[in-house]
Amino acid sequence: MSTFDPTAQGVPADAMRRLAELQPGKPGSIFTSDLSVNEFLLVREAGFQPIGLVLGSSIYHVGIQLGRWGKNQELETLSQAMYHARELAMTRMEAEASQLGADGIVGVRLTVEAREFGSDIAEFIAIGTAVKADRPAPGGTSWRNNKGQPFTSDLSGQDFWTLIRAGYAPLGMTMGTCVYHIAHQKMGSVFSNIGKNVEIEQYTQALYDARELAMARMQAEAEELQAEGIVGVQLNAHNHRWGGHTTEFFAIGTAVRPLRADHEIERPTMVLSLDG
Repeated sequence: MSTFDPTAQGVPADAMRRLAELQPGKPGSIFTSDLSVNEFLLVREAGFQPIGLVLGSSIYHVGIQLGRWGKNQELETLSQAMYHARELAMTRMEAEASQLGADGIVGVRLTVEAREFGSDIAEFIAIGTAVKADRPAPGGTSWRNNKGQPFTSDLSGQDFWTLIRAGYAPLGMTMGTCVYHIAHQKMGSVFSNIGKNVEIEQYTQALYDARELAMARMQAEAEELQAEGIVGVQLNAHNHRWGGHTTEFFAIGTAVRPLRADHEIERPTMVLSLDG
């Protein structure tokens, strides 16, 4: 039976044994990857060797939160739960990559799947391909981020290749979440709006505020990594099982840095054709 090793940040012992068989350079070691053939070739062309598939999982019970349902408000307890569950999965995936001596993880997928153990229980899963660079980053520096952890990126293999070729490196996936309750309309407002084209400002403001909170938290994580920016940002809304008036807004993207301080992206030269 698999047991959890606290020194490995919750990675099961069975997983640690599997990773031991994937050590680069070990005779008979075969890498595993969820990259497509095209993605695999482009990651190799970018100068990175796939080592093995790494994953992290957290089965999490998301509690309840009481509040004044007649007002727009963030449900902070639920926001923290949804963030912490994803963070556990990401941390365990990174621990597996560190065990392999990887410089980073590409093609990361972060998903939430409902389980039949209960209506408030879900599994949070992070999975990607650990890679090791063929050579140090320009200037002889490490490809790892400023926290000494393998970089993580949810970019496709094609976008990862383009990023490296453009002179940038991923630092890590940054995310922000906000679970928000949107107040019900008062009965008088419902009746007054019947048959009219009219903005429901209460709903507009609630959704705007919720998205802004998620985006600001994602940006704060990028600032901690000393990133220049975030690429491939996705801003999604999930109702999960809370009902129509409670929604999670989840922002995620890949924080990046230039490989050289004086780097400038080459711009294509425009060629003008004069007829006649």
